[in-house]
Amino acid sequence: MYAQFFPSNRFQFDHQQMNFQRCIMLGNWMMLFTLMITLGCLYISFVIEQNFSIPVQIAAHISTIVFAGLFKLGYVIRCVGVHGLGHKVF
Repeated sequence: MYAQFFPSNRFQFDHQQMNFQRCIMLGNWMMLFTLMITLGCLYISFVIEQNFSIPVQIAAHISTIVFAGLFKLGYVIRCVGVHGLGHKVF
């Protein structure tokens, strides 16, 4: 797995390669944040639901679906960057 969250100074990249590096970093951060939010929504929806009102539970259920979709979008952005740098394993 190509896990990168910060720019690396070890390699010299041209402008196009740097854009693909940014895609990888954006996708990784997006997947990380949306995973944490999705897990929080699931926790509210199914573990401690008795502590929240119905509107909050509805929002948590809807947010679970929305942020899971954004997680998938982050993965696609990451795959674009990895493919652009010539890697065959995503």
